[in-house]
Order: sequence, then C-alpha cells, then structure tokens
Amino acid sequence: MVDPIKNRYEFVILFDVENGNPNGDPDAGNMPRLDPETGYGLVTDVCLKRKIRNYVETVKEDEPGYRIYIKDGVPLNRSDAEAFAHWNIDEKAVKEAKKKDEKLDEKVRGFMCRNFFDIRTFGAVMTTFMKNNLNCGQIRGPVQLGFARSVDPIVPQEVTITRVAITTEADAEKKTTEMGRKYLVPYALYRCEGYISANLARKVTGFSEDDLDLLWQAILNMFENDRSAARGKMAVRELIVFKHASELGCAPAWKLFDTVSVTKKAEVISPRNYSDYTVAVDEAALPAGVTCARMG
Repeated sequence: MVDPIKNRYEFVILFDVENGNPNGDPDAGNMPRLDPETGYGLVTDVCLKRKIRNYVETVKEDEPGYRIYIKDGVPLNRSDAEAFAHWNIDEKAVKEAKKKDEKLDEKVRGFMCRNFFDIRTFGAVMTTFMKNNLNCGQIRGPVQLGFARSVDPIVPQEVTITRVAITTEADAEKKTTEMGRKYLVPYALYRCEGYISANLARKVTGFSEDDLDLLWQAILNMFENDRSAARGKMAVRELIVFKHASELGCAPAWKLFDTVSVTKKAEVISPRNYSDYTVAVDEAALPAGVTCARMG
C-alpha cells in the first residue's frame, strides 16, 4: 500500500487558446462559454478533468492502478461490477458480513480507489449499480478544480464554412456544397484554480506522491495529445503550485491565489499572445509554512 500525500496544495493553471473554441456550450449552439454579464470566457472543470483523464489513459494504457473510470464506451456499472466480483459479494456473503459486523461497502470502495486513478484523484458517484442492497457508494476526491475564467473579456467570432461532401442523394441533385458554422476565440488566456486535500487523500482515497507527480504531468500536457481542429491552438503556459507544510494547511487558499497576478502589458490593446501578459507571484507575501513552485 502506497502512502498518501502528507501536504495540502493549492494550484493555479494558466492556459490559452488561439483561433479555437476551448469549451463549447451546447445550450448556445456550441458557442464558447462565457459569463453574459461580464463577457469573460469560461471553461468548465468537467472539460479540464476530461483532458487530464485522457492524458493518463494515453500514457498509462490501463496499467494496473491507473485505469480510468469515466471513459468513452465503458458503462459505469460494468466497472462497478468488478468490485463485487473481486470480493465475491453475493447474497450469502452479505448475510455472513452482517453476522461478523463486516463492512463490505468499505471493501468495494477500496477496490475502486486502488484500481482507478480518476476515482482516487477526483472521487466519483457510484450509486447506480446495486447488488444485495450494496453499491460502490460515493467517494469525495482530494483534487478539486474550479471553472477556468479568461483574464480579459472575450469576443467569440462566428465563421461560415463550406464543404463539398453532400449529406443525402436528394441534396446532391440540387447543390454541390453545404454550409456550416464554426465558433472561435481569436485569443484568450484562462486562469483555473485548484485544491488538493491531504486529509481526504489519507482518510478516503489513498492519493499518493506518485499520483501527485502524474497529476502535475497531466495538467502540463493535457492539450498536447488531445488536439482538435475545433479547439485550435491550446497550451498550458504555467502551473503555479503552493505547498503547505502540513496536512490541513497553513493559510487560507484565497490568500495564496491573491499572490498570483496576471496583467495585460500597458502597451497592449487586444492581446493576441501569452507574451502580451505579465505573470507574477508575490512570494514575499506568502504566509509562513507555504512554498511556491512554478512549472511550465
């Protein structure tokens, strides 16, 4: 059994997009997500977790202990059933466990945490598969991400495109091209803030130092092997990590996030590159017991 992490962390991810749609909103015709009151762009935590999962799945290729629970083409109940099969849980086993006051649900959740990286990291709700009044339960993960927000307001552009491939035979008799639309953001820099609880890692999932190293690697490279024409040119520019000297932390997260400033250079009117911004960390303002590392 690998020891879980012993230190609390907070982190800031800075990533940008050039001529792409970083996270389309299906309720708005797949336009880039934005805050309608301020015009700032948004990228959901679910979108970023998907990229992290995809990276881990790519580099680990279902290596034991690093499988992915939330993945395309695999029903959740199929993965849940593996835990019950591993422990041979049937009606007889449930009755015997009750006599011995044995908690089978803890065994089931332990199996899921040991085998699936994303459960060990982000947690999961696994209540849909039921066997003998047992399910895999709900696991609260130590790693949490907020929504990413653009540093400046964005102005999404709608681009009309044409294609020569016609959909139906009937349409082919009447026309030679079809029209479509794509949405893009010319350029935007996004900031996402995240949290890692060593307390939950120890008590619940067993998230380890090796898992932590893999998480940093996945964040820094989450767009590199997950390219899409629709998303354009996306890159993680910097990962700023705050490490506490204890499990429960030495300072509120907001104080650490406030030390990170991302400002547009004075001579820049419309940013079109990461170099149009200045990123700084006021390390002199860091509370005692907190250190900062900048990766990227």
